[in-house]
Amino acid sequence: MKIVSAAEMREIDRATSERFGVASTTLMENAGSAVAHFVLSEYSQAERIAVVCGKGNNGGDGFVAARKLNETGRAVRVLLLCDPQELRGDAAAAFQNLVSPQRSSVKHRLKAPLIVRNTGELESPQASEIFASDLIVDAVLGTGFRPPVSPLYAAAIEKMNSASAVIVSVDIPSGADADAMHPQNAVASTLGPRDKPAEDATIQARADADVTFTAPRPAHVFAELTKGPTVIAFIGSPQEAIVSKLGLHLSSPSDFMSLLAPRAREANKGSYGHVLVIGGSLGKAGAPAMSGFAALRAGAGLATVATPKSVLATVASFHPELMTEPLAETEEGTIALAAILNSSTDNSAKENSSRDYPLPLDTLLERKTLAIGPGISRHQETAKVVREIVQRCTGKPDHDDTAVVLDADALNAFEGAADQLNGRNRALVITPHPGEMSRLTGLSIAEIQAGRLEVARNFATEHRAIVVLKGHRTLVAAPDGTVWVNPTGNPGMATGGTGDILTGIIAGLIAQHPRQVLEAVALAVYLHGLAGDLASEARGEESLVATDLLEFLPLAFKQIRSQRSGETRIHG
Repeated sequence: MKIVSAAEMREIDRATSERFGVASTTLMENAGSAVAHFVLSEYSQAERIAVVCGKGNNGGDGFVAARKLNETGRAVRVLLLCDPQELRGDAAAAFQNLVSPQRSSVKHRLKAPLIVRNTGELESPQASEIFASDLIVDAVLGTGFRPPVSPLYAAAIEKMNSASAVIVSVDIPSGADADAMHPQNAVASTLGPRDKPAEDATIQARADADVTFTAPRPAHVFAELTKGPTVIAFIGSPQEAIVSKLGLHLSSPSDFMSLLAPRAREANKGSYGHVLVIGGSLGKAGAPAMSGFAALRAGAGLATVATPKSVLATVASFHPELMTEPLAETEEGTIALAAILNSSTDNSAKENSSRDYPLPLDTLLERKTLAIGPGISRHQETAKVVREIVQRCTGKPDHDDTAVVLDADALNAFEGAADQLNGRNRALVITPHPGEMSRLTGLSIAEIQAGRLEVARNFATEHRAIVVLKGHRTLVAAPDGTVWVNPTGNPGMATGGTGDILTGIIAGLIAQHPRQVLEAVALAVYLHGLAGDLASEARGEESLVATDLLEFLPLAFKQIRSQRSGETRIHG
Protein backbone atom coordinates (compact mmCIF):
# COMPACT_ATOMS: atom_id res chain seq x y z
CA MET A 1 0.00 0.00 0.00
CA LYS A 2 1.49 3.33 -1.07
CA ILE A 3 2.08 6.10 1.45
CA VAL A 4 1.15 9.42 -0.16
CA SER A 5 1.62 13.08 0.67
CA ALA A 6 -1.30 15.39 1.43
CA ALA A 7 -0.90 17.03 -1.99
CA GLU A 8 -0.83 13.63 -3.68
CA MET A 9 -4.00 12.65 -1.81
CA ARG A 10 -5.79 15.69 -3.19
CA GLU A 11 -4.69 14.70 -6.69
CA ILE A 12 -5.87 11.12 -6.09
CA ASP A 13 -9.32 12.37 -5.11
CA ARG A 14 -9.42 14.64 -8.16
CA ALA A 15 -8.31 11.86 -10.52
CA THR A 16 -10.82 9.44 -8.99
CA SER A 17 -13.66 11.74 -9.96
CA GLU A 18 -12.38 13.22 -13.22
CA ARG A 19 -10.60 10.23 -14.76
CA PHE A 20 -12.40 7.28 -13.24
CA GLY A 21 -15.92 8.66 -12.90
CA VAL A 22 -16.42 8.18 -9.16
CA ALA A 23 -18.46 11.12 -7.92
CA SER A 24 -16.88 13.14 -5.11
CA THR A 25 -20.18 12.87 -3.21
CA THR A 26 -19.82 9.09 -3.39
CA LEU A 27 -16.33 9.32 -1.88
CA MET A 28 -17.69 11.48 0.95
CA GLU A 29 -20.62 9.13 1.54
CA ASN A 30 -18.27 6.14 1.69
CA ALA A 31 -15.85 7.98 3.99
CA GLY A 32 -18.52 8.96 6.50
CA SER A 33 -19.98 5.46 6.36
CA ALA A 34 -16.55 3.99 7.14
CA VAL A 35 -16.25 6.22 10.21
CA ALA A 36 -19.71 5.22 11.43
CA HIS A 37 -18.97 1.54 10.85
CA PHE A 38 -15.76 1.77 12.86
CA VAL A 39 -17.46 3.56 15.75
CA LEU A 40 -20.28 1.03 15.87
CA SER A 41 -17.95 -1.99 15.66
CA GLU A 42 -15.30 -0.78 18.10
CA TYR A 43 -17.35 1.30 20.56
CA SER A 44 -20.72 -0.40 20.57
CA GLN A 45 -21.43 0.75 24.13
CA ALA A 46 -21.22 4.44 23.23
CA GLU A 47 -24.80 5.74 23.20
CA ARG A 48 -24.26 9.52 23.30
CA ILE A 49 -22.08 10.52 20.34
CA ALA A 50 -20.93 14.02 19.45
CA VAL A 51 -19.70 14.94 15.98
CA VAL A 52 -17.68 18.16 15.93
CA CYS A 53 -17.44 19.50 12.37
CA GLY A 54 -15.43 22.15 10.59
CA LYS A 55 -16.56 23.85 7.40
CA GLY A 56 -14.45 21.84 4.93
CA ASN A 57 -14.80 18.37 3.47
CA ASN A 58 -13.64 16.84 6.75
CA GLY A 59 -16.78 18.30 8.27
CA GLY A 60 -18.72 16.84 5.33
CA ASP A 61 -17.43 13.38 6.21
CA GLY A 62 -18.57 14.09 9.77
CA PHE A 63 -22.10 14.98 8.62
CA VAL A 64 -22.38 11.64 6.82
CA ALA A 65 -21.06 9.78 9.86
CA ALA A 66 -23.56 11.58 12.10
CA ARG A 67 -26.43 10.62 9.79
CA LYS A 68 -25.36 6.99 9.66
CA LEU A 69 -24.91 6.79 13.42
CA ASN A 70 -28.26 8.45 14.01
CA GLU A 71 -29.95 5.88 11.78
CA THR A 72 -28.79 3.14 14.16
CA GLY A 73 -30.58 4.79 17.07
CA ARG A 74 -27.58 6.42 18.73
CA ALA A 75 -28.15 9.76 20.44
CA VAL A 76 -26.13 11.94 18.08
CA ARG A 77 -25.39 15.66 18.45
CA VAL A 78 -23.60 17.70 15.80
CA LEU A 79 -21.61 20.80 16.65
CA LEU A 80 -20.80 22.94 13.60
CA LEU A 81 -17.96 25.45 13.92
CA CYS A 82 -19.24 27.91 11.32
CA ASP A 83 -22.38 29.44 9.90
CA PRO A 84 -24.07 26.86 7.62
CA GLN A 85 -23.96 29.48 4.85
CA GLU A 86 -20.17 29.10 4.81
CA LEU A 87 -20.37 25.46 3.78
CA ARG A 88 -19.51 24.76 0.14
CA GLY A 89 -19.77 21.94 -2.38
CA ASP A 90 -20.01 18.37 -1.10
CA ALA A 91 -19.89 19.48 2.54
CA ALA A 92 -22.92 21.74 2.02
CA ALA A 93 -24.78 18.90 0.29
CA ALA A 94 -23.96 16.49 3.12
CA PHE A 95 -25.21 19.01 5.68
CA GLN A 96 -28.49 19.48 3.85
CA ASN A 97 -28.91 15.71 3.66
CA LEU A 98 -28.35 15.54 7.40
CA VAL A 99 -30.97 18.14 8.36
CA SER A 100 -33.49 17.49 5.57
CA PRO A 101 -37.01 16.66 6.92
CA GLN A 102 -37.30 13.91 4.30
CA ARG A 103 -33.97 12.40 5.24
CA SER A 104 -35.05 9.36 7.23
CA SER A 105 -37.72 7.70 9.31
CA VAL A 106 -35.61 8.27 12.43
CA LYS A 107 -35.16 12.03 11.90
CA HIS A 108 -36.85 12.81 15.22
CA ARG A 109 -33.88 11.30 17.07
CA LEU A 110 -31.45 13.91 15.73
CA LYS A 111 -31.53 17.29 17.41
CA ALA A 112 -30.74 20.33 15.32
CA PRO A 113 -26.99 20.92 14.99
CA LEU A 114 -25.53 23.40 17.45
CA ILE A 115 -24.03 26.27 15.45
CA VAL A 116 -20.97 27.88 17.06
CA ARG A 117 -19.50 30.94 15.40
CA ASN A 118 -17.09 32.20 18.08
CA THR A 119 -15.14 30.97 21.08
CA GLY A 120 -17.61 32.44 23.56
CA GLU A 121 -20.40 30.22 22.26
CA LEU A 122 -18.28 27.17 23.07
CA GLU A 123 -18.87 27.97 26.76
CA SER A 124 -22.65 27.57 26.48
CA PRO A 125 -24.45 24.82 28.44
CA GLN A 126 -25.49 23.23 25.14
CA ALA A 127 -21.89 22.98 23.98
CA SER A 128 -20.78 21.62 27.33
CA GLU A 129 -23.44 18.92 27.08
CA ILE A 130 -22.15 17.90 23.66
CA PHE A 131 -18.54 17.67 24.86
CA ALA A 132 -19.76 15.46 27.75
CA SER A 133 -20.82 12.70 25.31
CA ASP A 134 -19.53 9.13 25.55
CA LEU A 135 -17.65 9.47 22.26
CA ILE A 136 -16.60 12.43 20.11
CA VAL A 137 -16.01 12.21 16.38
CA ASP A 138 -13.38 14.81 15.48
CA ALA A 139 -14.27 16.10 12.00
CA VAL A 140 -12.80 19.59 12.30
CA LEU A 141 -9.64 19.55 10.15
CA GLY A 142 -8.37 16.95 7.68
CA THR A 143 -5.10 16.20 5.96
CA GLY A 144 -5.45 19.26 3.73
CA PHE A 145 -5.01 21.55 6.73
CA ARG A 146 -2.21 24.12 6.76
CA PRO A 147 -1.25 26.06 9.93
CA PRO A 148 -2.16 28.05 11.82
CA VAL A 149 -5.28 26.72 13.53
CA SER A 150 -7.94 29.43 13.79
CA PRO A 151 -8.84 30.62 17.32
CA LEU A 152 -12.30 29.03 17.13
CA TYR A 153 -10.96 25.67 15.94
CA ALA A 154 -8.16 25.79 18.52
CA ALA A 155 -10.69 26.39 21.31
CA ALA A 156 -12.82 23.49 20.06
CA ILE A 157 -9.77 21.21 19.95
CA GLU A 158 -8.91 22.17 23.53
CA LYS A 159 -12.47 21.34 24.56
CA MET A 160 -12.16 17.90 22.98
CA ASN A 161 -8.78 17.32 24.59
CA SER A 162 -10.20 18.21 28.01
CA ALA A 163 -13.20 15.91 27.65
CA SER A 164 -13.28 12.43 29.14
CA ALA A 165 -14.84 10.98 26.00
CA VAL A 166 -13.21 8.59 23.56
CA ILE A 167 -12.18 10.54 20.46
CA VAL A 168 -12.25 9.08 16.95
CA SER A 169 -10.65 11.32 14.33
CA VAL A 170 -11.86 11.60 10.76
CA ASP A 171 -8.91 11.36 8.34
CA ILE A 172 -6.36 12.72 10.86
CA PRO A 173 -6.45 14.30 14.34
CA SER A 174 -7.34 17.94 13.79
CA GLY A 175 -4.30 20.22 13.62
CA ALA A 176 -1.81 17.47 12.75
CA ASP A 177 0.57 17.90 9.82
CA ALA A 178 -0.25 15.05 7.45
CA ASP A 179 3.26 15.09 5.94
CA ALA A 180 5.11 14.91 9.28
CA MET A 181 7.77 12.18 9.40
CA HIS A 182 8.27 12.38 13.18
CA PRO A 183 6.06 12.87 16.25
CA GLN A 184 5.09 16.51 16.59
CA ASN A 185 5.42 18.71 19.67
CA ALA A 186 1.67 18.77 20.06
CA VAL A 187 -0.35 20.37 22.83
CA ALA A 188 -2.62 17.33 22.96
CA SER A 189 0.17 14.99 23.97
CA THR A 190 2.20 17.25 26.26
CA LEU A 191 -0.11 19.61 28.12
CA GLY A 192 -3.08 19.64 30.39
CA PRO A 193 -5.99 21.96 29.69
CA ARG A 194 -4.66 24.75 31.94
CA ASP A 195 -1.00 24.54 30.95
CA LYS A 196 0.68 27.09 28.71
CA PRO A 197 1.84 25.51 25.43
CA ALA A 198 5.45 25.59 24.36
CA GLU A 199 6.30 28.21 21.76
CA ASP A 200 6.92 25.61 19.06
CA ALA A 201 3.95 23.42 20.00
CA THR A 202 1.13 22.81 17.56
CA ILE A 203 -2.55 22.72 18.47
CA GLN A 204 -3.57 19.13 17.82
CA ALA A 205 -6.51 17.02 18.86
CA ARG A 206 -5.82 13.91 20.87
CA ALA A 207 -7.19 10.72 19.37
CA ASP A 208 -7.94 7.24 20.62
CA ALA A 209 -8.38 6.06 17.03
CA ASP A 210 -8.32 7.46 13.53
CA VAL A 211 -10.15 6.49 10.35
CA THR A 212 -8.46 7.69 7.19
CA PHE A 213 -9.16 6.90 3.56
CA THR A 214 -7.63 5.34 0.46
CA ALA A 215 -3.94 5.56 1.47
CA PRO A 216 -2.01 6.65 4.55
CA ARG A 217 -0.09 9.91 4.72
CA PRO A 218 3.37 9.96 6.32
CA ALA A 219 2.05 11.18 9.67
CA HIS A 220 -0.32 8.23 9.95
CA VAL A 221 2.69 5.93 9.86
CA PHE A 222 5.48 7.87 11.55
CA ALA A 223 4.00 10.59 13.78
CA GLU A 224 2.28 8.49 16.50
CA LEU A 225 -1.01 10.34 16.18
CA THR A 226 -3.26 8.05 18.21
CA LYS A 227 -3.29 5.87 21.29
CA GLY A 228 -5.01 3.13 19.32
CA PRO A 229 -5.44 2.02 15.72
CA THR A 230 -5.42 4.01 12.53
CA VAL A 231 -7.81 2.41 10.05
CA ILE A 232 -7.26 2.96 6.34
CA ALA A 233 -10.64 2.51 4.66
CA PHE A 234 -10.99 2.03 0.92
CA ILE A 235 -13.75 4.32 -0.32
CA GLY A 236 -13.72 3.94 -4.11
CA SER A 237 -10.46 5.19 -5.60
CA PRO A 238 -9.06 2.59 -8.03
CA GLN A 239 -5.47 1.49 -7.58
CA GLU A 240 -4.54 3.20 -10.85
CA ALA A 241 -5.38 6.55 -9.28
CA ILE A 242 -3.12 6.06 -6.28
CA VAL A 243 0.18 7.52 -7.46
CA SER A 244 3.06 8.71 -5.27
CA LYS A 245 6.64 9.85 -5.68
CA LEU A 246 7.57 9.27 -2.03
CA GLY A 247 8.82 5.74 -2.65
CA LEU A 248 7.18 4.61 0.60
CA HIS A 249 5.05 1.51 0.96
CA LEU A 250 3.07 0.43 4.02
CA SER A 251 3.04 -3.35 4.33
CA SER A 252 -0.48 -4.77 4.39
CA PRO A 253 -1.96 -8.26 4.00
CA SER A 254 -3.13 -7.55 0.46
CA ASP A 255 0.50 -7.12 -0.63
CA PHE A 256 1.34 -10.71 0.20
CA MET A 257 -1.49 -12.85 -1.12
CA SER A 258 0.57 -14.19 -4.02
CA LEU A 259 3.11 -15.51 -1.51
CA LEU A 260 0.39 -17.18 0.56
CA ALA A 261 -1.35 -19.15 -2.17
CA PRO A 262 -2.35 -22.76 -1.35
CA ARG A 263 0.41 -25.31 -1.85
CA ALA A 264 0.35 -27.74 -4.74
CA ARG A 265 -0.89 -31.19 -3.76
CA GLU A 266 2.09 -32.86 -5.42
CA ALA A 267 4.63 -30.69 -3.54
CA ASN A 268 7.45 -32.19 -1.48
CA LYS A 269 10.02 -30.80 0.95
CA GLY A 270 12.32 -29.95 -1.92
CA SER A 271 9.68 -27.65 -3.32
CA TYR A 272 10.10 -25.13 -0.51
CA GLY A 273 13.81 -24.57 -0.26
CA HIS A 274 16.62 -25.43 2.09
CA VAL A 275 17.85 -22.90 4.65
CA LEU A 276 21.39 -23.08 6.02
CA VAL A 277 22.00 -21.17 9.24
CA ILE A 278 25.67 -20.58 10.08
CA GLY A 279 26.10 -19.41 13.63
CA GLY A 280 26.35 -20.31 17.26
CA SER A 281 29.21 -20.33 19.73
CA LEU A 282 29.85 -21.55 23.24
CA GLY A 283 27.06 -20.07 25.37
CA LYS A 284 25.02 -18.94 22.37
CA ALA A 285 23.74 -22.17 20.88
CA GLY A 286 20.10 -21.18 21.19
CA ALA A 287 20.34 -18.36 18.64
CA PRO A 288 21.02 -20.44 15.50
CA ALA A 289 18.64 -23.13 16.72
CA MET A 290 15.83 -20.60 16.99
CA SER A 291 16.67 -19.23 13.54
CA GLY A 292 16.67 -22.69 11.99
CA PHE A 293 13.36 -23.65 13.51
CA ALA A 294 11.84 -20.27 12.60
CA ALA A 295 12.73 -21.02 8.97
CA LEU A 296 10.77 -24.27 9.23
CA ARG A 297 7.85 -22.55 10.96
CA ALA A 298 7.86 -20.04 8.09
CA GLY A 299 7.42 -22.89 5.62
CA ALA A 300 10.89 -23.86 4.43
CA GLY A 301 11.18 -27.49 3.40
CA LEU A 302 14.51 -28.12 5.12
CA ALA A 303 16.72 -26.34 7.63
CA THR A 304 20.31 -27.13 8.55
CA VAL A 305 22.30 -25.40 11.28
CA ALA A 306 26.09 -25.36 10.82
CA THR A 307 27.67 -24.62 14.17
CA PRO A 308 30.84 -25.26 16.22
CA LYS A 309 31.18 -28.92 17.00
CA SER A 310 31.10 -28.44 20.78
CA VAL A 311 27.62 -26.86 20.73
CA LEU A 312 26.13 -29.05 18.02
CA ALA A 313 24.37 -31.37 20.48
CA THR A 314 22.65 -28.41 22.12
CA VAL A 315 21.42 -27.14 18.78
CA ALA A 316 20.28 -30.60 17.69
CA SER A 317 18.26 -31.04 20.90
CA PHE A 318 16.28 -27.85 20.29
CA HIS A 319 13.97 -29.52 17.78
CA PRO A 320 14.27 -32.89 16.07
CA GLU A 321 13.28 -31.36 12.71
CA LEU A 322 16.59 -29.47 12.54
CA MET A 323 19.54 -30.98 10.69
CA THR A 324 23.03 -30.04 11.85
CA GLU A 325 26.57 -29.83 10.52
CA PRO A 326 29.61 -29.51 12.82
CA LEU A 327 32.21 -26.84 12.04
CA ALA A 328 35.80 -26.51 13.17
CA GLU A 329 36.10 -24.26 16.19
CA THR A 330 38.49 -21.99 18.00
CA GLU A 331 39.63 -22.59 21.58
CA GLU A 332 36.88 -20.21 22.65
CA GLY A 333 34.17 -22.33 21.01
CA THR A 334 33.51 -20.13 17.97
CA ILE A 335 33.71 -20.99 14.26
CA ALA A 336 37.35 -21.28 13.16
CA LEU A 337 39.07 -20.48 9.88
CA ALA A 338 39.61 -24.20 9.40
CA ALA A 339 35.90 -24.46 8.64
CA ILE A 340 36.35 -22.55 5.39
CA LEU A 341 39.80 -23.90 4.56
CA ASN A 342 38.16 -27.28 4.07
CA SER A 343 36.82 -26.21 0.72
CA SER A 344 36.42 -28.19 -2.45
CA THR A 345 38.18 -25.35 -4.27
CA ASP A 346 41.29 -25.45 -2.05
CA ASN A 347 42.74 -28.95 -2.19
CA SER A 348 46.05 -28.14 -0.44
CA ALA A 349 44.27 -26.59 2.50
CA LYS A 350 41.87 -29.53 2.62
CA GLU A 351 44.76 -32.00 2.83
CA ASN A 352 46.37 -30.10 5.72
CA SER A 353 43.22 -29.57 7.73
CA SER A 354 41.68 -31.91 10.23
CA ARG A 355 38.50 -33.64 9.02
CA ASP A 356 36.27 -33.24 12.07
CA TYR A 357 33.32 -32.23 9.91
CA PRO A 358 31.75 -34.10 7.01
CA LEU A 359 31.28 -31.57 4.21
CA PRO A 360 33.52 -29.01 2.51
CA LEU A 361 32.12 -25.49 2.72
CA ASP A 362 31.30 -25.10 -0.96
CA THR A 363 29.23 -28.28 -0.88
CA LEU A 364 27.51 -27.15 2.30
CA LEU A 365 26.54 -23.81 0.75
CA GLU A 366 25.27 -25.24 -2.52
CA ARG A 367 21.62 -24.52 -3.42
CA LYS A 368 20.69 -23.15 -0.02
CA THR A 369 19.33 -19.89 1.29
CA LEU A 370 22.03 -18.75 3.68
CA ALA A 371 21.53 -17.04 7.04
CA ILE A 372 24.72 -16.04 8.87
CA GLY A 373 25.13 -14.50 12.27
CA PRO A 374 22.83 -15.74 15.04
CA GLY A 375 25.00 -16.37 18.10
CA ILE A 376 28.18 -16.39 15.99
CA SER A 377 30.20 -14.10 18.33
CA ARG A 378 32.63 -11.24 17.63
CA HIS A 379 35.74 -13.38 17.80
CA GLN A 380 38.32 -11.96 15.37
CA GLU A 381 38.94 -15.28 13.63
CA THR A 382 35.22 -15.91 13.30
CA ALA A 383 34.75 -12.45 11.82
CA LYS A 384 37.23 -13.42 9.09
CA VAL A 385 35.18 -16.56 8.46
CA VAL A 386 32.06 -14.45 8.01
CA ARG A 387 33.70 -12.07 5.57
CA GLU A 388 35.16 -14.93 3.53
CA ILE A 389 31.83 -16.75 3.27
CA VAL A 390 30.02 -13.58 2.23
CA GLN A 391 32.70 -12.83 -0.36
CA ARG A 392 32.41 -16.34 -1.82
CA CYS A 393 28.63 -16.07 -2.00
CA THR A 394 28.28 -12.53 -3.33
CA GLY A 395 31.63 -11.72 -4.93
CA LYS A 396 30.98 -13.15 -8.36
CA PRO A 397 27.98 -13.96 -10.54
CA ASP A 398 26.90 -17.58 -10.66
CA HIS A 399 23.82 -19.62 -11.35
CA ASP A 400 22.96 -20.08 -7.68
CA ASP A 401 20.52 -17.26 -7.05
CA THR A 402 19.69 -18.07 -3.45
CA ALA A 403 19.96 -15.14 -1.09
CA VAL A 404 22.34 -14.37 1.78
CA VAL A 405 20.86 -13.00 5.02
CA LEU A 406 23.21 -11.35 7.55
CA ASP A 407 22.29 -10.66 11.15
CA ALA A 408 23.81 -9.95 14.55
CA ASP A 409 27.58 -10.41 14.80
CA ALA A 410 27.82 -11.29 11.11
CA LEU A 411 27.05 -7.61 10.58
CA ASN A 412 29.55 -6.54 13.20
CA ALA A 413 32.18 -8.48 11.26
CA PHE A 414 31.93 -5.72 8.64
CA GLU A 415 32.57 -2.84 11.03
CA GLY A 416 34.94 -0.59 9.12
CA ALA A 417 34.59 -2.85 6.07
CA ALA A 418 31.05 -2.15 4.89
CA ASP A 419 32.38 -1.65 1.36
CA GLN A 420 32.64 -5.44 1.18
CA LEU A 421 28.86 -5.75 1.43
CA ASN A 422 27.49 -5.84 -2.10
CA GLY A 423 24.30 -7.38 -3.40
CA ARG A 424 24.86 -6.82 -7.11
CA ASN A 425 25.55 -10.47 -7.91
CA ARG A 426 23.28 -12.23 -5.44
CA ALA A 427 20.44 -11.00 -3.25
CA LEU A 428 21.89 -9.72 0.03
CA VAL A 429 19.69 -8.98 3.03
CA ILE A 430 21.03 -7.32 6.18
CA THR A 431 18.97 -6.99 9.37
CA PRO A 432 20.68 -4.46 11.67
CA HIS A 433 19.34 -2.87 14.81
CA PRO A 434 20.43 0.78 15.30
CA GLY A 435 23.66 -0.20 17.09
CA GLU A 436 24.74 -2.52 14.30
CA MET A 437 23.76 0.08 11.70
CA SER A 438 25.91 2.58 13.57
CA ARG A 439 28.92 0.29 13.33
CA LEU A 440 28.32 -0.28 9.60
CA THR A 441 27.90 3.38 8.72
CA GLY A 442 30.06 5.20 11.25
CA LEU A 443 27.05 7.30 12.28
CA SER A 444 26.05 7.60 15.91
CA ILE A 445 22.97 5.76 17.15
CA ALA A 446 21.30 9.14 17.68
CA GLU A 447 21.96 10.03 14.05
CA ILE A 448 20.61 6.66 12.93
CA GLN A 449 17.40 7.13 14.90
CA ALA A 450 16.92 10.72 13.77
CA GLY A 451 17.23 9.78 10.10
CA ARG A 452 16.15 6.14 9.94
CA LEU A 453 14.47 6.44 6.57
CA GLU A 454 17.37 8.21 4.86
CA VAL A 455 20.01 5.98 6.45
CA ALA A 456 18.28 2.74 5.42
CA ARG A 457 17.50 4.00 1.92
CA ASN A 458 21.01 5.34 1.28
CA PHE A 459 22.72 2.16 2.48
CA ALA A 460 20.41 -0.04 0.41
CA THR A 461 20.97 1.89 -2.80
CA GLU A 462 24.75 2.24 -2.30
CA HIS A 463 25.29 -1.45 -1.52
CA ARG A 464 22.51 -2.86 -3.71
CA ALA A 465 21.20 -4.70 -0.67
CA ILE A 466 17.90 -5.09 1.11
CA VAL A 467 18.21 -3.35 4.48
CA VAL A 468 15.91 -4.34 7.33
CA LEU A 469 16.46 -1.56 9.87
CA LYS A 470 14.82 -2.92 13.00
CA GLY A 471 12.93 -0.88 15.56
CA HIS A 472 9.53 0.76 15.93
CA ARG A 473 8.15 0.79 12.37
CA THR A 474 10.86 -1.51 11.04
CA LEU A 475 11.97 -0.37 7.58
CA VAL A 476 12.68 -2.65 4.62
CA ALA A 477 14.73 -0.61 2.14
CA ALA A 478 15.25 -1.97 -1.39
CA PRO A 479 18.18 -1.32 -3.74
CA ASP A 480 15.96 0.88 -5.94
CA GLY A 481 15.26 3.22 -3.01
CA THR A 482 11.75 1.97 -2.29
CA VAL A 483 11.10 1.56 1.44
CA TRP A 484 8.46 -0.71 2.94
CA VAL A 485 7.28 0.36 6.40
CA ASN A 486 6.09 -2.34 8.77
CA PRO A 487 3.06 -1.58 10.98
CA THR A 488 3.20 -4.63 13.27
CA GLY A 489 5.17 -5.31 16.46
CA ASN A 490 5.27 -4.02 20.02
CA PRO A 491 7.74 -3.18 22.85
CA GLY A 492 7.37 -6.66 24.35
CA MET A 493 9.54 -7.91 21.49
CA ALA A 494 12.51 -5.99 22.91
CA THR A 495 13.96 -9.19 24.36
CA GLY A 496 16.87 -11.41 23.45
CA GLY A 497 16.36 -13.78 20.54
CA THR A 498 13.54 -12.08 18.65
CA GLY A 499 16.05 -10.92 16.02
CA ASP A 500 17.23 -14.52 15.55
CA ILE A 501 13.62 -15.54 14.98
CA LEU A 502 13.24 -12.79 12.36
CA THR A 503 16.39 -13.96 10.54
CA GLY A 504 14.99 -17.47 10.30
CA ILE A 505 11.58 -16.31 9.08
CA ILE A 506 13.23 -14.14 6.41
CA ALA A 507 15.43 -16.99 5.20
CA GLY A 508 12.52 -19.44 5.29
CA LEU A 509 10.29 -17.25 3.15
CA ILE A 510 13.06 -16.39 0.68
CA ALA A 511 13.78 -20.13 0.31
CA GLN A 512 10.17 -20.60 -0.83
CA HIS A 513 10.05 -17.48 -3.02
CA PRO A 514 13.52 -16.90 -4.48
CA ARG A 515 12.08 -14.79 -7.32
CA GLN A 516 10.27 -12.44 -4.92
CA VAL A 517 12.96 -11.69 -2.39
CA LEU A 518 11.85 -8.16 -1.47
CA GLU A 519 8.23 -9.20 -0.96
CA ALA A 520 9.36 -12.26 1.03
CA VAL A 521 11.45 -10.06 3.34
CA ALA A 522 8.60 -7.58 3.84
CA LEU A 523 6.18 -10.44 4.59
CA ALA A 524 8.65 -11.94 7.07
CA VAL A 525 8.92 -8.66 8.95
CA TYR A 526 5.12 -8.27 8.95
CA LEU A 527 4.52 -11.82 10.22
CA HIS A 528 7.26 -11.50 12.84
CA GLY A 529 5.64 -8.38 14.27
CA LEU A 530 2.14 -9.84 14.05
CA ALA A 531 3.24 -12.98 15.90
CA GLY A 532 4.70 -10.65 18.52
CA ASP A 533 1.41 -8.76 18.78
CA LEU A 534 -0.54 -11.98 19.23
CA ALA A 535 1.98 -13.21 21.81
CA SER A 536 1.78 -9.90 23.66
CA GLU A 537 -2.01 -10.13 23.84
CA ALA A 538 -1.74 -13.63 25.30
CA ARG A 539 1.35 -13.27 27.50
CA GLY A 540 1.67 -9.55 28.18
CA GLU A 541 4.58 -7.39 27.04
CA GLU A 542 6.67 -8.04 30.15
CA SER A 543 6.46 -11.84 29.92
CA LEU A 544 6.98 -12.18 26.17
CA VAL A 545 10.05 -14.22 25.16
CA ALA A 546 11.46 -14.94 21.73
CA THR A 547 10.20 -18.51 21.42
CA ASP A 548 6.64 -17.24 21.98
CA LEU A 549 6.88 -15.92 18.43
CA LEU A 550 7.41 -19.46 17.16
CA GLU A 551 4.25 -20.51 18.97
CA PHE A 552 2.14 -17.70 17.53
CA LEU A 553 3.57 -17.62 14.00
CA PRO A 554 0.99 -20.15 12.68
CA LEU A 555 -1.80 -17.96 14.03
CA ALA A 556 -0.19 -14.93 12.37
CA PHE A 557 -0.27 -16.75 9.02
CA LYS A 558 -3.93 -17.59 9.60
CA GLN A 559 -4.85 -14.04 10.54
CA ILE A 560 -3.14 -12.45 7.56
CA ARG A 561 -4.93 -14.83 5.20
CA SER A 562 -8.32 -14.15 6.76
CA GLN A 563 -8.10 -10.37 7.11
CA ARG A 564 -11.16 -8.93 5.48
CA SER A 565 -10.81 -6.64 2.52
CA GLY A 566 -11.88 -2.99 2.68
CA GLU A 567 -9.52 -1.72 5.35
CA THR A 568 -6.01 -1.93 6.74
CA ARG A 569 -4.96 -1.08 10.28
CA ILE A 570 -1.89 0.54 11.74
CA HIS A 571 -1.61 -0.03 15.46
CA GLY A 572 -0.52 2.89 17.59
